[in-house]
Amino acid sequence: MLRKLYDWIVRWADTPYGTWALFLLAFAESSFFPVPPDVLLIALAVAKPKKALWFAFVCSIGSVVGGILGYFIGWHFMASIGNRIVEFYGLTDKVEYIEVLYNRYDAWAVGVAGFTPIPYKVFTIAAGMFKINFTVFLFASLVSRSARFFLVGGLIYTFGPTIQTYIDKYFNLLAVSFTILLIAGLVLIKYLF
Repeated sequence: MLRKLYDWIVRWADTPYGTWALFLLAFAESSFFPVPPDVLLIALAVAKPKKALWFAFVCSIGSVVGGILGYFIGWHFMASIGNRIVEFYGLTDKVEYIEVLYNRYDAWAVGVAGFTPIPYKVFTIAAGMFKINFTVFLFASLVSRSARFFLVGGLIYTFGPTIQTYIDKYFNLLAVSFTILLIAGLVLIKYLF
C-alpha cells in the first residue's frame, strides 16, 4: 500500500500541478501524512533542475505551515486527534521521551527532528501538547526544514539529475552527518562567544 502511495505521489511531478502537490504534501507530512515530501521534491527537481531551489522553497514553506498545524493539533486537540496520529505511527510510548527532549533541549529537539528522518509530525504535535514556546518552535522548524530541503534542491541544482541516485541511497546518512556537524558548530559557537 505504501509503495502505491509513493508511486501516486511521484506521478504528480509529471503534471502541471506538481508544485502545488509538493506544497500540500509537505504541509500534510508535517502534521499527519506518512510519506515525506522529499520524494516529490526530488522528482520535480530532477525533471527541472534549474527550478530545484524554487521547489525546495515551496517544500520548506509547506512543511513549516504544516508544522504549525501539528503544533495546533497538539495544543488544542491532543485528546481527539493528536493521540490518534501518534498511535498510528506506533510512537505513543515515545511521547514522554519527547517531553524530556523538549525540557532539556527546547529548539534543538525540533531542529534535529525537522532535519533528520525522525518523524517530524510527532515532534510538531508534541510541541503543541507541551506548549513549547511558539516563536522558538517556528524558528527551529524554519531553519531545520529549509536546511533539509535546500540541501536536496541545492545538490540537484548543482549536479543535475545524476545526483538523485546518490541522494536516494545515502539520504539518511547525509541527514545524520549534517545534523552532527550543525550541532557541533553551534556548540563551538556557544563556547567561543
